[in-house]
Amino acid sequence: MSSELIHARRFIIKIGSSLITDRGRGLDQAALARWVTQIVALRALGREVIVVSSGAIAEGMQRLGWKQRPRALHELQAAASVGQMGLIEAYETGFRKHGLLTSQVLLTHEDMADRKRYLNARSTLRTLLALKVIPIINENDTVATEEIRFGDNDTLAALVTNLVEADALVILTDQAGLYTADPRKDPGATLVRQADAGDPGLEAMAGGAGSDIGLGGMLTKVLAAKRASRSGAHTAIASGQEADVLVRLASGEAIGTLLRAATPPLAARKQWLAAQLQVRGTLILDAGAVKAVREQCKSLLPVGVLAVEGSFERGEVVTCKDESGVECARGLVNYNALDARRIVKTPSSEIEAKLGYVDEPELIHRDNLVVL
Repeated sequence: MSSELIHARRFIIKIGSSLITDRGRGLDQAALARWVTQIVALRALGREVIVVSSGAIAEGMQRLGWKQRPRALHELQAAASVGQMGLIEAYETGFRKHGLLTSQVLLTHEDMADRKRYLNARSTLRTLLALKVIPIINENDTVATEEIRFGDNDTLAALVTNLVEADALVILTDQAGLYTADPRKDPGATLVRQADAGDPGLEAMAGGAGSDIGLGGMLTKVLAAKRASRSGAHTAIASGQEADVLVRLASGEAIGTLLRAATPPLAARKQWLAAQLQVRGTLILDAGAVKAVREQCKSLLPVGVLAVEGSFERGEVVTCKDESGVECARGLVNYNALDARRIVKTPSSEIEAKLGYVDEPELIHRDNLVVL
């Protein structure tokens, strides 16, 4: 039994392309109907549900008569635009038969990166849940570009988990769960039943590409679980081929891999900071600064910064790395890149002498800094 999911009230359910499409030949209506039935059963148990669903591009390919997934961005956007119509129509028709309303929510990274848009999305989703509506979320592939797209719906599902402070993320896939190695190559690989979401050893176990229809491999799922754990959510990675898998998971049955959130939830503002997929620059910290930030929860002072990389403005999100290149934190920087370069290795008392002015004594204040 898994008590973590028994007590979860708000679920984010990510359904991969392989589970709702007919081997890439458009939507599998029968499979989609089974997912609808399971989600209706979850709702009957008093659980709130948000669905993050793939399948738009595959459905678009079928409608356009394309046999292979295109590589050109504009063709992918066109397929997503055509296929999203069918995807939402199928969900809306299925849930309406059970007397439930659905909504379509399309997101890009810009919606998460901009604080105002982030809060607007958060408020909208919470309102939909309060109205007993089931949001169906997908990436807005129609307008997303390489610079602003999430890249896979595992990541999107984790960000939505943080956004609405869900209790559980369920990632449904065509695999039984996370194995100690790729079972297709290593016959000795065993299924990981439970682990802490932040365990760095999990990333070494995961790997391999997704199918030719979807994008996500097991690594994206492990990283999604790590991201979801920042808001206190547990993640289940399970096979969508298991009968009634959603209801069984919610009832505490051990299916697939459970990655537990071992750390306390972050405050909402720091969740947003930690969730940023794109950062504008990098600060390289010396060992003392890394210790002060990571172990002592102190602000980042310019004296502990060795180098500045990238171009950014005051108030933008930057990442902090140690001298070996390992990310340790990220936050909202108090100085632009040009001025930050001028005050690295400088005590705060000398900032004004270097710049002719002083905004803040810290490069990043601890309230705007999240340790990773």
